[in-house]
Amino acid sequence: MSLFIVGIDSTGVNLALPSINRELGASGSQLQWVVDAYTLILASLLMLSGSMGDRLGRKRVFQVGLVVFGVGSICCSLAVDPGFLIGARGLQAIGGSMLNPIAMSIITNTFRDPRERAQAIGMWGGVIGLSMALGPVIGGALVEGIGWRAIFWLNVPVVAAAVILAGLFVPESRAALARRPDPVAQVLVVVMLGSVTYAIIEGESLGWTSFTVLGCFVASVVATGALVGWELRRDQPLLDPRFFRSIPFSGAVLAAIVGFCAMAGFLFLNTLYLQEVRALSALQAGLMTLPMALSVAVFGPVSGRVVGDRGARLPMTIAGIGIGLSAVLLMSLSNHTSLLYLGIAYLFFGIGFGMLNAPITNAAVSGMPRAQAGVAAAIASTSRQVGGSLGVAVLPAIAYGRLDGSMARGFAAATHPAWGVMLGCAILLVVLAFAVTGGVALRSGERVAAELVQ
Repeated sequence: MSLFIVGIDSTGVNLALPSINRELGASGSQLQWVVDAYTLILASLLMLSGSMGDRLGRKRVFQVGLVVFGVGSICCSLAVDPGFLIGARGLQAIGGSMLNPIAMSIITNTFRDPRERAQAIGMWGGVIGLSMALGPVIGGALVEGIGWRAIFWLNVPVVAAAVILAGLFVPESRAALARRPDPVAQVLVVVMLGSVTYAIIEGESLGWTSFTVLGCFVASVVATGALVGWELRRDQPLLDPRFFRSIPFSGAVLAAIVGFCAMAGFLFLNTLYLQEVRALSALQAGLMTLPMALSVAVFGPVSGRVVGDRGARLPMTIAGIGIGLSAVLLMSLSNHTSLLYLGIAYLFFGIGFGMLNAPITNAAVSGMPRAQAGVAAAIASTSRQVGGSLGVAVLPAIAYGRLDGSMARGFAAATHPAWGVMLGCAILLVVLAFAVTGGVALRSGERVAAELVQ
């Protein structure tokens, strides 16, 4: 339930962007921040929340996260200007950061058999994928029938029920040896992710060569180098650089970044295209994404079973092919593209994205010591949110930069280079499918896991 509302919130807000623009007078970059304030803060705090769950108790942190997420949802529904809404989205993200990695850690510590764990992870990934895919449908229906604020009202009763059910059914668990807090690393993670996202979103308006934008890029690079150097000297780092010596783990992180970059950019651009160019209502735009939602619902659980039986290579390859075919179709998007053609493109994307979650998560956690499952899952979840933040920042920035004239006349053609970026992400997924599942890759994962245990 908790993951479902987080996923709904992550993507359902996209359908509300035109309504938010009209009611609150938000600019294009502010609309990007309505989405990215959530994903960026979520990405920045996931590793901290994962380690907090390992140290303080996963059930306890999980329930606290639910309450904070619910309070943030109420604040979002009361927003009177774009700044207030962006801040409230940040509060939501603080609570949301305590849900995703903790849920994954609970699953990992509950299911000990590798095959059962892979199937459980498949269901977990299926819920995330389904909720993100259904988000536009549910969001469109709520915006059309009640108003954009109803997207946030929906969270409150679900949060209340999830808190009660977690108290009744979720077992409490902690890591046998939890790591100490690492505030320096946490600050560096925020600077690293926040500065590069700000630079990409604001680059078009401030100028790509302006002091502020260039300074943000430099700050991100410096923070990244400082983070690696700092963590290598610590006995109990927030983000253990040794994790990335495992080829399957590093491949899973990269696959999550490029896959969710494609997903977030896809949803953002298609929402604006369907409503601003094709003049569809929020509900009609949401219903147009049904082929994607249904295919994610079908192929998410299938992916988990395939990973449990045959490994990650096949589902990750299918993911890249599906997303790539969708990108190829969308590269010819025009103001008059048939809705059937769009539906086929959305169907291919849903098949690809539905197959993606389970192999990413399984590769990220299967080779890691169980005592560090929370942090390993948090890093995998962080990479998803980083990808989502980059997708909302990069793909719309490309489209806005090539926009000639009004949105209604020029936006469809302006998106063509962005779909080329999505095609590049898909090709990289296919390459990673073979790179992270070979014998050399698996041996590197086993070696790193043994070092971490020692």
